[in-house]
Amino acid sequence: MNTSLSGDLNLYGVFVPTFLVLMAAAYLLKGAIRGVLARSGFYARIWHPGLFNVALYIVVLGSMLALMPGAAS
Repeated sequence: MNTSLSGDLNLYGVFVPTFLVLMAAAYLLKGAIRGVLARSGFYARIWHPGLFNVALYIVVLGSMLALMPGAAS
């Protein structure tokens, strides 16, 4: 697996957009964070858990995009 400046990942001849890979990774990370928050009882204090989950996903994805090497500053 190698990366190029074009924004695509070459996975054995199949070009996958980097953003798609980051979206999948953010979804998995959000699931892990959600599990920890659910076990700690944090969701009992949240007014709208679905809305909170969407906002959490956007924050995680945005953080991953900001930390990505070569991101525009």
